[in-house]
Amino acid sequence: MTQVKSQSVFLTDKFGRRINDLRISITDRCNYRCVYCRSGTGGPQFPEMPIADYLRMARVFVGLGITKVRLTGGEPLLRRGLVEMVRHLGDMRTLEDQPLDIAITTNGHLLAEMAQPLADAGLTRVTVSMDAVDAGEFARITRVPNGYERVLAGIRAAQNAGLSPVKINCVLLRGFNDDQITAFGRFAREEGVAVRFIEFMPLEEDRVWSPEIVVTLDEIVRRMAEFMPLREIGHARSETARRYVFDDGVGEIGIIAPVSHPFCGHCSRIRVTSDGKIRTCLFSVREHDLAGLMAHGASDEEMAEFIVHSVEHKEERHHIGEPGFVPASRTMVHIGG
Repeated sequence: MTQVKSQSVFLTDKFGRRINDLRISITDRCNYRCVYCRSGTGGPQFPEMPIADYLRMARVFVGLGITKVRLTGGEPLLRRGLVEMVRHLGDMRTLEDQPLDIAITTNGHLLAEMAQPLADAGLTRVTVSMDAVDAGEFARITRVPNGYERVLAGIRAAQNAGLSPVKINCVLLRGFNDDQITAFGRFAREEGVAVRFIEFMPLEEDRVWSPEIVVTLDEIVRRMAEFMPLREIGHARSETARRYVFDDGVGEIGIIAPVSHPFCGHCSRIRVTSDGKIRTCLFSVREHDLAGLMAHGASDEEMAEFIVHSVEHKEERHHIGEPGFVPASRTMVHIGG
């Protein structure tokens, strides 16, 4: 299929934010049932599309200026055809005729076996979601026995495959796993990974979020200093994480703070759900049915026009913690990280 080339400017919303980061959820399924994310043990609520459909969407988005594609879920390593999908993404070129930056977010359970094939296919980066570095605590959170050892093996396999620095995402909840903060600091230094703490957002299935549960950026920095002080380093304008290194320069910590330090003004992201709906914000209450358009025989040009129109409706910011806040129309596992 010929890659669509934009006939105008790069994909930009009405607030002047350039959109160049596409996140595609390729499955709603997950082999973990993390207690803060999923309320039960049922299967997926939303269908998957054929890999070819995601690739067609990606080609159209790339023709509008997307330079980064991250594959998410659910758990994306569960999808058959994933390696071949990454290979096809690796064949695409940006409007500047550069290779795509291709990343994946995974729980790491299947990563030990797949890291090298994915790297060989063209994967650039990997992020592992991991909310404890204690085996017992990890099993309590994920509701999967013996998962910690598998994830650790996956992280090391990714490093051996050249996917460094591996990033570790940890969602912190007060009274639940915030006792892991300094342990993650040690883990970052010992394993050579970049640990990124994420403030808890109201995106879980049980809708139990409250401001009191959030462990904020300022608190994380203060509590990590009990282990070793951090100093902030530079980060890209559209980068979500504030980045730090320990005082001796060994070990990187990032903190994503959408609640206490919102970064909506620099947002460069757009998402496609596993069933092909465009979401312009994690907290969108409205979706744009790109899959439906495809199913009715739309051309690539018509799809591009639909995407441009959808981005024009991108929200200015979220309203977490404000009076009248309306929760997102889907929870995180059904949106894609």
